[in-house]
Amino acid sequence: GFGQHIVEELAEYSGVPVWNGLTNEFHPTQILADILTMREHTDKPLDKCVLCYLGDARFNMGNSLMVGSAKLGIDFRIAAPTEYQPKADLVAECKAIASKTGARITITDNVTDAVRNADFLYTDVWVSMGEPDSVWEERIKLLRPYQVNLDVIKMTGNSSVKFLHCLPAFHNRETIIGEEIFRKYGLDGMEVTEDVFESPHSIVFDEAENRLHTIKAVIVATLGY
Repeated sequence: GFGQHIVEELAEYSGVPVWNGLTNEFHPTQILADILTMREHTDKPLDKCVLCYLGDARFNMGNSLMVGSAKLGIDFRIAAPTEYQPKADLVAECKAIASKTGARITITDNVTDAVRNADFLYTDVWVSMGEPDSVWEERIKLLRPYQVNLDVIKMTGNSSVKFLHCLPAFHNRETIIGEEIFRKYGLDGMEVTEDVFESPHSIVFDEAENRLHTIKAVIVATLGY
């Protein structure tokens, strides 16, 4: 299973390092790659950067980006429907961390406000692996206004804004699911459009490469010599 409690129980009773590669609640190794990628693509210190996550913020990516941003002093914003915003207890925990690091945590359902002056935009799939297609209609109805498209890029007011995604992404009709989404809902791409995904704004493949480097660093740091 991929429950957070399973990883925590393994770590408690294991005599060797246990790495969380992804659970339903957190994805810490992805965040390490994201932060490295951000550092590679901005001249600003991280605590001067604005990172905005758009979409379903209840699960591992929204949670982990919020935790990581709080620890690093980042101005972190979530644009999500009220129903898809993170749990209040985690938000409170992150705001407590932010009060010590200088980070800012903003959660809103207003895309325009959230993306203003953003340096980085981030999104994730609207439907996760293994979920039945019965959930698609509700998700798409609620999340469609949070799609990362060229209009959202322009809303930032930052011509150098960069786009991040943990991948895989539904950005065109060139997959079975992508074609089915188009047939049922008329969307050519889901959480991000092709013209953003393939644009100079997109740094998703640098981000994917950095998974390798950061996870190797975690292994070296935890295993030692």
